[in-house]
Amino acid sequence: MDYPVGNGSAAGETAEGPTVVFLGPTLPIAEAQAVLKAIYLHPAAQGDVVLAAHAFRPRAMVLIDGQFEDRPGVRHKEILWAMAQGITMIGAASMGALRAAELREFGMIGVGAVYRWFRRWALAPDDAVAVQSAPAEFGFFPLTDAMIDLQATFSRLMRDKMISPEERRALTLTARKMNFRDRTLKAVLCEAGWGDDVLDKFRDRIVRQKQRDALEALEIAPRLIGSAPRSLDWVWCATNTFIRDIEAGGIDPDLLKTYSRYCNLS
Repeated sequence: MDYPVGNGSAAGETAEGPTVVFLGPTLPIAEAQAVLKAIYLHPAAQGDVVLAAHAFRPRAMVLIDGQFEDRPGVRHKEILWAMAQGITMIGAASMGALRAAELREFGMIGVGAVYRWFRRWALAPDDAVAVQSAPAEFGFFPLTDAMIDLQATFSRLMRDKMISPEERRALTLTARKMNFRDRTLKAVLCEAGWGDDVLDKFRDRIVRQKQRDALEALEIAPRLIGSAPRSLDWVWCATNTFIRDIEAGGIDPDLLKTYSRYCNLS
């Protein structure tokens, strides 16, 4: 797939800033740092995009992982606010792929197969990319497998003639019925009646599509900075709901008024 190519910098205040990456269980940080020199932050939650923009004045943000249980998920409106400040917003692999598909028409750039899947299937379940992970002090190590990775794995096994089309459908259905907090390859095989003897053989064939997409996004991020998939004709405005979300995230709304692109319709 061809991506828009920017000039290596965003407009205005962010022209010389760093790139910020929100990363968690999708990819080990050491692997990410080997691909892209950036500021790496925890998975994004409500208000984190605004806080990161204010703290680092980045020229770009790459949203890969997001929080959605202990804290509310990152809001669409704050991503739009960041783009209005001239920050290139790139999404991939997990929460980033979902938000990029939802905000594509506004200029957020999506990368990878998971993004394209969400873009094609607008009503696809959000939990297809969700995983249970260890806490921050353990590097957000993933404890379960994402549905999107399991689907890709079952398709690969079928193509390699290790399972039949009927078995692929049965395994996929079994996985879909499970809560994402319990969804692992081992649990799916057990629930579907498969023996332990196939687990190691199948585990060696698992497809880590989310990791692939994250690495792709990090690799091409520098040439996406300052670009957008279409000309933008929208104006960002602060709504009452957005202000309440900012306050709920512990952020002083007056902070936003220090930025040049601020419109309050309330």
